[in-house]
Amino acid sequence: MCAIVGIVSSANISKRDWLSLGRDTMTYRGPDSAGEWWSTDGRVGLAHRRLAIIDLSPAGHQPMHDPSGMLSIIFNGEIYNFKDLRAQLTVKGHQFLSVSDTEVLLAAYREWGTECLSHLNGMFAFALYDARQKTVFLARDRAGEKPLFYHQANGQLRFASELKALLADPALPRRINPEALDCYLAIGYIPGNYCILQGFQKLPPAHALLFNLQTGQSKLWKYWQLPELEVAKGDLDEPALLDELEHLLEDSVRRQLVADVPVGILLSGGVDSSLVTAMAVRASSKIKTFTITFPGHANHDETRYARLIAQYLQTEHIELECPPATSELLPQLALQFDEPVVDSSMLPTFLVSQLVRQHCTVALGGDGGDELFGGYAHYSRLQWIEQKLGFVPLLMRKAISMAAEKGLPVGFKGRNWLQSFGVDLNHDLPLIAYCFDATTRQRLMNTKTTFSLAAEGMLGNRVPAHSDLLQRATRMDFSNYLAEDILVKVDRASMLSSLEMRSPLLDCRLIEFAFGKVPSRLKATSTEKKILFKRLFKRIMPPEFDCQRRKQGFSIPLDEWLKGGPFQDLFNSILLDSSCIFNEDVVDGLLRGQASGRSNSERLFALVQFELWRVHYSVSL
Repeated sequence: MCAIVGIVSSANISKRDWLSLGRDTMTYRGPDSAGEWWSTDGRVGLAHRRLAIIDLSPAGHQPMHDPSGMLSIIFNGEIYNFKDLRAQLTVKGHQFLSVSDTEVLLAAYREWGTECLSHLNGMFAFALYDARQKTVFLARDRAGEKPLFYHQANGQLRFASELKALLADPALPRRINPEALDCYLAIGYIPGNYCILQGFQKLPPAHALLFNLQTGQSKLWKYWQLPELEVAKGDLDEPALLDELEHLLEDSVRRQLVADVPVGILLSGGVDSSLVTAMAVRASSKIKTFTITFPGHANHDETRYARLIAQYLQTEHIELECPPATSELLPQLALQFDEPVVDSSMLPTFLVSQLVRQHCTVALGGDGGDELFGGYAHYSRLQWIEQKLGFVPLLMRKAISMAAEKGLPVGFKGRNWLQSFGVDLNHDLPLIAYCFDATTRQRLMNTKTTFSLAAEGMLGNRVPAHSDLLQRATRMDFSNYLAEDILVKVDRASMLSSLEMRSPLLDCRLIEFAFGKVPSRLKATSTEKKILFKRLFKRIMPPEFDCQRRKQGFSIPLDEWLKGGPFQDLFNSILLDSSCIFNEDVVDGLLRGQASGRSNSERLFALVQFELWRVHYSVSL
């Protein structure tokens, strides 16, 4: 796991000092070594920070060049099938000087060109300079586990693992993208290629970009997409599906255990992490598992379930006590997240990463299971609404939705679901995870700056065209919520602790299996969730292990903390300050609503995180 930053230009680059500065804003992503390289014509600069995981020797140093000196690469991530690819490429005549996956990636490009992406199984973001073609090739993994930001203007392309590396150059503008801000306030993250700053973009998951140094132009394309669901002919062979799921998961975990540094598994006791652990013990007799305790918060503590799983699987189990989350963490994390994200679980995620990093450099988790196999509660609720209320005329449901938006206060329990009634469930999806609806967003911004509502239209365009409601919902969450919230949170929080997090459930073969072969009825119904995955749990675990119990999400008691003390003081000092960009009357109403028992804590968190980020990076509206 590493950090990359670079610049390519159609003309010689005279100002170069920002490159090393940008690289070193991300030292935590790669504390083991640093490198920088410039092409002889001064048109390409590549810099890298390394967290050594595979091949700890200097042979794995980056930027890395092929033997001809015509190809140069900087790479962040892991290629889990690199040993298989190395064997294939050796047969084809390629020779290797290291045992690193980076060198395999270079050889794969030399053999297959940009089509090498179809051969890769891993999490990655890389930039590869081809001196023969005078091009730079950027690519990002299918799920979006590894980030890549870029800025293109005046015949130059700049790119980096994190936005802060690009902002090391003070010449680049720092102005808010109003459409991106509207999306942030609506759903808590910024989807697709949009970026919070005007003129910057994110390379979306499963996309590649080719920049031509001779013309100063670039080509962007999507190299992979979710497969269409195969329509089963005749009776579905569920045992065969279970067999295939078990085989794929076992092989994915086996591959992701490969490292030249200590590896552990985050074991919560839930279905996902328990199955990952079960597959790990098949591959190795020495597996370390970690569970986090939250003293004083029993409803957030599931160590007893994890302990049972660890005892049954005979892992070396370590229980770590999570320190209290203090308000001082919020400014630190606001600086770390290049685009603010509305997810207060970033606090425990960071604290957990700090603890686990004391024992290992790589950790496996269970991210992706809910999106792939139907684990979220709203999948069942959406189907219940479709079944029970689908007969109600759409015009009547829209009237109910509008009445809820206009008549119920923000934070009122059930308001978001009532608002969702106005959506045509035959074609669209409701924004049940609204932070702020359109009316409230307009009020939040209308006294401070010119503001246009764009989120509903942008998100509506991203709804998958699928006749099946659950297919639409899971595919939407995979491409949006997972990529732009969950994986961003895990990447930034873990890398701040120099911990590499891996997600075996996001192996590309498992993704294609889940969306291409598993029918909706084996994912979730109006009464059940994660059906096929839980059946695999029952196949592997003893019957006394109850996989139907409700799993507590990885969260913090933010509601309690806002009743008084340092968190309440911090929120008030930021949101009620005269420099705050948000409408004071609306903010005051949210604060009063929270004090009276409404659910506004995450909304207030959204505003605080944005203001902390905006002020630190001196971003203008």
